[in-house]
Amino acid sequence: MNRPKDRHRKFARLTAVITVLILMLASALVACAPVDSGLQRDAARQLQERVLGVSQAAAGNDPAGALSALERLEADLAAASSSGQVSEDRRRSIMTAVAAVRADLAASKAAADAAAAKATAEAAAAEKATADAAAAAKAAEDAPVSVAPPPSDNGKGNGGKGKGKAG
Repeated sequence: MNRPKDRHRKFARLTAVITVLILMLASALVACAPVDSGLQRDAARQLQERVLGVSQAAAGNDPAGALSALERLEADLAAASSSGQVSEDRRRSIMTAVAAVRADLAASKAAADAAAAKATAEAAAAEKATADAAAAAKAAEDAPVSVAPPPSDNGKGNGGKGKGKAG
């Protein structure tokens, strides 16, 4: 079957897309940008650390962890924006990249959850089939063996007299 190969290809493709989106997000946070970029250096450094956490979790095939790291990034961005360290235009630009990454991570998590549920269902079905086979074997072993009665001659016999015997 080619199912594992197909899943691997889909995962590899999704990982590549997530990586590209994370790189886009990181480039939006470049710390060495000019002062009028709408992003102060300290805020940029802190947000870049959050992006690194997202990318590490995504690369480690942990979409739930990556989504959690993305939520922390959004919280830090909101705090930096409210304190004036990030301009509204820059915040919107970063949030656009965050939304794209979130969509891909959610799709990856859904696929991973579906694959895990399918594997669990297949394992349960195999376990049930094994248990059913064992129960059937046990029932066959425990079933009483019935002995058929000897055939009756329904009164058509010779009464126990053999050939040539008078009686």
